[in-house]
Amino acid sequence: MDLLNTLVDKGLRRELPTREEALAVLATSDDDLLDVVAAAGKVRRHWFGRRVKLNYLVNLKSGLCPEDCSYCSQRLGSTAGILKYTWLKPDEASRAAAAGLAGGAKRVCLVASGRGPTDRDVDRVSETIKAIKDQNESVEVCACLGLLSDGQAERLREAGADAYNHNLNTSEETYADITTTHTYADRVDTVRKAHAAGLSACSGLIAGMGESDEDLVDVVYSLRELDPDSVPVNFLIPVEGTPLAKEWNLTPQRCLRILAMVRFVCPDVEVRIAGGREVHLRSMQPLALNLANSIFLGDYLTTEGQAGQADLDMIADAGFEVEGAGEVTLPEHRASAGCGSHGAAGGCGSHEDGSGCGSHEDGGGVCGSVPAAPANEARTDLVAVRRRGAGTDLAPNA
Repeated sequence: MDLLNTLVDKGLRRELPTREEALAVLATSDDDLLDVVAAAGKVRRHWFGRRVKLNYLVNLKSGLCPEDCSYCSQRLGSTAGILKYTWLKPDEASRAAAAGLAGGAKRVCLVASGRGPTDRDVDRVSETIKAIKDQNESVEVCACLGLLSDGQAERLREAGADAYNHNLNTSEETYADITTTHTYADRVDTVRKAHAAGLSACSGLIAGMGESDEDLVDVVYSLRELDPDSVPVNFLIPVEGTPLAKEWNLTPQRCLRILAMVRFVCPDVEVRIAGGREVHLRSMQPLALNLANSIFLGDYLTTEGQAGQADLDMIADAGFEVEGAGEVTLPEHRASAGCGSHGAAGGCGSHEDGSGCGSHEDGGGVCGSVPAAPANEARTDLVAVRRRGAGTDLAPNA
């Protein structure tokens, strides 16, 4: 397929595909799916070999959020029966992180619900970072605390944070359809603040919220322009008690095409399969490792993931290997740019002049006439609220 050969060549050169090419990946048929995976897999292996980076989530504060993000079980007005608790103490968070690190995780992601941190919250998280790094000097710590105010990213970096996560989630055009209490521009501003402070920026998307192919391409091109080091791809977990509980729009094949498109647009970036892989990829998860080079180990913020040992077995059985603590995740040209290193002076910048996202036409008919992917069967049996780990007396899943 000429399209795939072109995309592989561009991916090996870090050249931005056209919007029409990205849309065409999403429009490929199931008959062509293995060819798409094989092509994107060449780009993934070129930049990341067969290494899989493991990340571990610690939910520092669960529920009780004043924001109204439609996809989130912690949102204002949510009736989901999730765990609700206020801030974990630094030693509690450190113990939770230790379980993930013992399971092979290289990065710990410290997450707290809310619009954004107060200065006192930044102090709390700084103490937690210190507690974790005192026990595990080589661990990477990523904070995810919502919208940042001026100076807070710098304070987190001084405290030892390596990265900051704040996802764009969906396209600018449709953002107001899923959230009204803050704007898309607010999210972009926080990613830029993290970059400017010298933190490694982590920003991604959520697929499966009823968006179009054009929306998916728009958000991924926006991410390419922002130039994060990590792009988490979440697949919506439709949790009962949230406005999107009935949105079952994904098939395993659709998820694989989305991951392939992200890899082609962001070839040298850590692409992480985040929430929802067990629910929507299901038995196709090992195939997705040919596209993404990073996953979360164990459970998510408010829902359960598959057993941590099952994750490790899957990686080994698929012919991949867990990335070691001493290995550098990013390709040399990105790592040497100083992203997230404490001697860096001002983030990563763009790696080429890029000049934006291309046109917003539908691609001259490339995919405008292709019918939408059939709705996925609702698999509510695969959605389980987290009842173990942080905020409980039960051992975590790692």
